[in-house]
Amino acid sequence: MDYTLNQLQIFLKVVQHKSITKTAEELYMTQPAVSIQLKNFQNQFSIPLTEVVGRQLYITDFGYNIADSAEKILNEVDALNYKTSAYKGELSGRLHISCVSTGQYVLPNFLSGFINLHEGLDLDIDVTNKLKVVESLKKNEVDFALVSVLPKKLKINQEILMPNRLFLIGKSRKELNEDTPEESIFESMQLIFREQGSATRDAMQDFIAKNKLPVHKRIQLVTNEAVKQAVMAGIGYSIMPVIGLRHELKNEELQIIPLKGLPITTSWRLIWLKSKKLSPAAKAFLEFVQQEKERIIREKFGWIKEY
Repeated sequence: MDYTLNQLQIFLKVVQHKSITKTAEELYMTQPAVSIQLKNFQNQFSIPLTEVVGRQLYITDFGYNIADSAEKILNEVDALNYKTSAYKGELSGRLHISCVSTGQYVLPNFLSGFINLHEGLDLDIDVTNKLKVVESLKKNEVDFALVSVLPKKLKINQEILMPNRLFLIGKSRKELNEDTPEESIFESMQLIFREQGSATRDAMQDFIAKNKLPVHKRIQLVTNEAVKQAVMAGIGYSIMPVIGLRHELKNEELQIIPLKGLPITTSWRLIWLKSKKLSPAAKAFLEFVQQEKERIIREKFGWIKEY
């Protein structure tokens, strides 16, 4: 056997994603480079690790066994590196955080100072929708999750960070007065929704259902950024978190449409499983957040009070 640690890492990602394309994207490699490394790794075994059926990549039972061994080997290598850092008096380890997509406007501000203090730490951030965030937390694949809506069936601890406020957003203001009924406002609007599994979509749908508002025209887009760009292009309106709209509102590229019952207010929360034994890196990050969150909110998010 003459495999490399790089081949082990690539094969493990292929097993996780069951996709050459997604593996290449995550590891910042080209698809041919991943395919070559996978082939070189396979050549060291007489039993197939993968198989392709109808253009779909599948992992064999033997492949899953090898993946388990690969994960153990890579974990041991990480442990060696972390022990070296610890011996030098540095905080070491790997911090795993899963973050809902709108949280990308929040999380970096709570991480930057911490990472600057502990340069020996490795950081894994997965930005996705609410359903996938909750699933990764449930499977104990992450240390923390950043959410705006608490999962219902998990026993979790939480650290409340800051308010999350959602408004009706458009490219330009509609000419409304206090007597304009909400029903007539929504009659003529083309609404832009996030995808299924998004907490923003759930909040928007709940508001519409609670107020029995008509929805005749709708578009669905996958990311908050895509929704924002569509609204800026004048395609339609959406109920969106103000957290990601600072520059667009300031430059009047987007407008808040006043509407009774808005804003919807939730809270950004850092959550983790009650049964989770936090690593030294995770404990240090939690302590940093608890000590510094008021300063971070004041310095980075004070502008939100304007809305």
